[in-house]
Amino acid sequence: MSFGSLGAAGTPGSFRILHVSTGNVCRSPITERLTRHALTDRLGDPLTGGLVVESAGTWGHEGAPMETNAEAVLADFGADASGFVGRELLDDHVIRADLVLTATRDHRAQVISMGHSAGLRTFTLKEFTRLVRAIDPATLPDPDGTDGIVERARALVRAAAALRGWLLAPSAEADEVYDPYGAPLPFFRSVGGEIQQALEPVVTALTGVPAARA
Repeated sequence: MSFGSLGAAGTPGSFRILHVSTGNVCRSPITERLTRHALTDRLGDPLTGGLVVESAGTWGHEGAPMETNAEAVLADFGADASGFVGRELLDDHVIRADLVLTATRDHRAQVISMGHSAGLRTFTLKEFTRLVRAIDPATLPDPDGTDGIVERARALVRAAAALRGWLLAPSAEADEVYDPYGAPLPFFRSVGGEIQQALEPVVTALTGVPAARA
């Protein structure tokens, strides 16, 4: 399933989100596909809003399938796991990304160490969620206005970066999504629940559309 064509960060008309973990077979695939699923729920087709969602791994298993337990987690949420192929994180992925969301602080540090002015647009997922919760949606561009969702998303990243030094994590562990690789399905489901919970306010802030109530 493709959600857009390639384009450098800041390219008019598109906003590229890159999820990063270690092997790109557990956490980042779950996060990528849950993000896509949530965007589809809100927008019908994320391409309408110009949002592109991808993932890669700092020690990515290039060409590998998603872990079976990760697929099971996505099925729990009704998300699509089909067609996934693991990727090793490359400079080009970081250059093209408008927002990089990592599983852990170590991943964040590795992305930033690659350069490409990535520091202001790279966060751990849970860190970004914490910052987004502190941003007044009324200060962001109207997603239905002339600037659309892409400019809203860029404004959200700028606002989060500005808050980062002021709104610190309650503990070092608060910004981590731990690796379920090799763990039984219940642990994968626990990690999937953490990711889903962290993503909900982020997708709502990006799109201006709250999650549908069951």
